[in-house]
Amino acid sequence: MTLDEVVAAALTEDLGSAGDVTAQATVEPDATASAAIVAREPGVIAGLDAARAVFAAVDEDVAFTAAVADGDRVQAGAAIALVRGTTRSVLAAERTALNLLCHLSGVASATAAFAEAVAGTRCVIRDTRKTLPGLRALQKAAVTAGGGENHRMSLADGLLVKDNHVAAAGGVAEATRRALAFAETRGLPVQVEVDDLGQLEEALRAGARSVLLDNFALPDAEAAVIRCRAFGAPIFVEASGGVTLDTVAAVAATGVDAVAVGALTASARSLDVGLDFDPGSDMDRAG
Repeated sequence: MTLDEVVAAALTEDLGSAGDVTAQATVEPDATASAAIVAREPGVIAGLDAARAVFAAVDEDVAFTAAVADGDRVQAGAAIALVRGTTRSVLAAERTALNLLCHLSGVASATAAFAEAVAGTRCVIRDTRKTLPGLRALQKAAVTAGGGENHRMSLADGLLVKDNHVAAAGGVAEATRRALAFAETRGLPVQVEVDDLGQLEEALRAGARSVLLDNFALPDAEAAVIRCRAFGAPIFVEASGGVTLDTVAAVAATGVDAVAVGALTASARSLDVGLDFDPGSDMDRAG
């Protein structure tokens, strides 16, 4: 989904058929407000364009001024953006804008923590397709804001041979050969997931030049990296499977080029961000 589509769907969900009836009942139509979007805790910010788009969709006359940029690290109490417009419009957009900003900043903050944990190694942190429906593009942008890298945006962007493809094709070697032959006609990258050192050897001999070590124990991951580095062609080695912030440094230390972390987008905790009205706003016109 595009940003405009995400915003439209989210506002439709939140405003319902009649809009913010509480604000309609309690706030005069011409009352105006200034407000700051403020971080309640330290973190890395992402989703400013999404928040801006929400306010603009509710009321194009609402002014949204970012005080930081996506990817910036902020401390608790820092102003992230300033908003000014009619009070009703600001209130109508508030929750949807914060929902997106909090979630995407949480993704960026989680990614930054993983990236910091592997600093000093050759390893990069990559995301997966374990994203929330409709939010993939926004979540993947938040990953890059946090210092990570994106894998595939969709199934059409490259071939990733997984266990079910292997089972359907009759083995790792056959699945690899089929994938490589198909990819050559489309100019697409190919990565082959392997479950053990035996499958790794099969994939390499079948022509795989990018492998994904799925749930390898650390000694096996280290052995796999050694084998790939000794192979006659450059091999990209990625690890995946239940990697956490507590374990990612050890996985990176095996020498892999990347670690895939589905939790970045699938289960990142939202960053606590709120909207505070300026006491000097034209609230005396509130009914």
